[in-house]
Amino acid sequence: MRYASCVIRMPLNKTFSYRIPERLDGEAAIGKRVWIPFGPRRVVGYIVDIQNKVDIENVRPIENVIDREPIVSEELLSLTRWISRYYICSWGEAIAAAIPGVLKKGRTSMRPKKLFRDRRVQKTLDLPPTDEQRTALDVIKGSIDDNEFLVFLLHGVTASGKTEVYMQAIGHALKKNKSSIVLVPEISLTPQTVERFKSRFGNEVAVMHSGLVGSRRFHEYKRIREGQARIVVGARSAIFSPVKNLGLVIVDEEHETSYKQETTPRYHAREVAIKRAEITKSIVILGSATPSLESYYNAKKKVFKLIELTRRLKDIDFPKVNIIDMRKEFYQRHYATIFSRPLRDGIERVMAKKQQAILFLNRRGFSTFINCKNCGTVMRCKRCDSVLVYHYSKKRLVCHYCNWSAQPLEICPKCRSSYVKYFGTGTERVESELHRYFPEGRMGRMDTDTTKKRGSHDRILGKFKRHSINILVGTQMIAKGLDFPKVTLVGVISADTMLNLPDFRASERTFNLLTQVAGRAGRSKEGGRVIIQTYTPEHYAIAAASEHDYNAFYKREIRSREELALPPFVNIIRLMLRARKEDRVIKASNDLAKIIKKNMRSVKILGPAPAVISKIRNQFRWNLVLKVKEPQEAAISLKEILKNMKRPSGVFITVDVDPISV
Repeated sequence: MRYASCVIRMPLNKTFSYRIPERLDGEAAIGKRVWIPFGPRRVVGYIVDIQNKVDIENVRPIENVIDREPIVSEELLSLTRWISRYYICSWGEAIAAAIPGVLKKGRTSMRPKKLFRDRRVQKTLDLPPTDEQRTALDVIKGSIDDNEFLVFLLHGVTASGKTEVYMQAIGHALKKNKSSIVLVPEISLTPQTVERFKSRFGNEVAVMHSGLVGSRRFHEYKRIREGQARIVVGARSAIFSPVKNLGLVIVDEEHETSYKQETTPRYHAREVAIKRAEITKSIVILGSATPSLESYYNAKKKVFKLIELTRRLKDIDFPKVNIIDMRKEFYQRHYATIFSRPLRDGIERVMAKKQQAILFLNRRGFSTFINCKNCGTVMRCKRCDSVLVYHYSKKRLVCHYCNWSAQPLEICPKCRSSYVKYFGTGTERVESELHRYFPEGRMGRMDTDTTKKRGSHDRILGKFKRHSINILVGTQMIAKGLDFPKVTLVGVISADTMLNLPDFRASERTFNLLTQVAGRAGRSKEGGRVIIQTYTPEHYAIAAASEHDYNAFYKREIRSREELALPPFVNIIRLMLRARKEDRVIKASNDLAKIIKKNMRSVKILGPAPAVISKIRNQFRWNLVLKVKEPQEAAISLKEILKNMKRPSGVFITVDVDPISV
């Protein structure tokens, strides 16, 4: 008699034993899905081990084996096991994150609703590398040949040709019969990136991201699994692609926060990429013009191998950066304005020369808060501790946390006065003001509101590429990776938007975004100009970004992190407790803090304290933040504490290892 150890897609940190019936003995194998009884239900299980005996009586049998061949390879089993241990989730949840949605439901195929036809792209050949690119490629190709695990940090200024290095490294891996995975941070980058890779490698390229319809995603998954596509381009989940003979993993814009998964399992795709490369003895290239402090620190400590591209291609100069002190603009005009005089003049010049401009503001909506001037009341969401944002296109006040909406107000609900005023600026208002100042302009907007429909990213960027749009307004999704030679002006409406957030990474994010968005300008001989509007021009993040000086920013920021004992000098684990009753969540937070202090003596605990947004969807939220030196050991201890802890009913605990914000 043989027994299968199975895991399931539930937050249960254990394996479950099932008897393999004689009729299924030849079919059951590690890595296959099976139908198993679980309580009164029938669920999908994943076989992770097969044994000849178990210490349990009356073991229930497997009902059926779903797969002919294992869908979870030994490599992915090992990777998901590590994810479950490091990110404190169940093994079943980690495996479920690694396979397409259709397979989680126990299906084996999916019929496409229509025939998939890719756009025809013009074939391209390798470009002659610059001296810096050739040096980088020699080192990378040598490591691919040696079949060794190595992490390269490719620190290349904007427009220095990082993508060409990626493509030639991939071409070398293909010659050695090795597959490659390329991760990009935003779905908005995928169309342009995919076009570049398909023009070079044709049908060898498969695309994997959440913007694809389910049948298309399954079709691409099947192509990868069958070895028809040996290059995968996609967002964070593409790291789990079932490629054969992996040799190279590229994480483009490795500093990006969108590589962090916000639902269980809360993995970071960069760290998972490094672990998968370690398991498969592959090469990792982390590419960025503004590397994360953690990655650059690892490069300085020789944990990663640093490669630098310091010059732009074709010796194109960096765009000139002007910092506009909006305090002076206010004193001169006696009212707050969206566009400073230099920015308005710059847009006029762009339009006169039939060039293009990008305007960046990391806030969507029209007005960012509504205030009664009589009694001071700020209009808030009835379910969350957050202000309501006015969206002109919907004619609604919207909560950006739970999506609750209400009619715009003309009368204050508290004092019944009519002194209700709309304040703050979002991308919608910037677009509206542009139409007012430049009625002849062709405006486009790219933010979460305009890109909800499938294919909308591609459509908007296509219009911009064809010059149907000459001024593009957007949030951070337009800040990186885009390459449009006609863009000669980039305007940052407010550099202070993220600088004032209560987060230790606020300065780093501000510097990254300003540097990245500035890099969209001047990517041709026509040159470029960047105008940064700010009320804090003296801040070191803004000053360093205006000089394109990553090292100056790094030196200042790393000193601050060391003094405050923050990453990369420690790892952080955030525990968020939430409940509908505030007294329950406060008690549970204090009880958990006492247990951790008693059992994890080497850990420094911050809190418990209310979260920055202390209530979302009628759930009160409290945080416990742990600073740890050995995250793997801390994860094991914490998992045990949470398993044995008796928590009040209605209290939920979320664990986030290495959170992107606290």
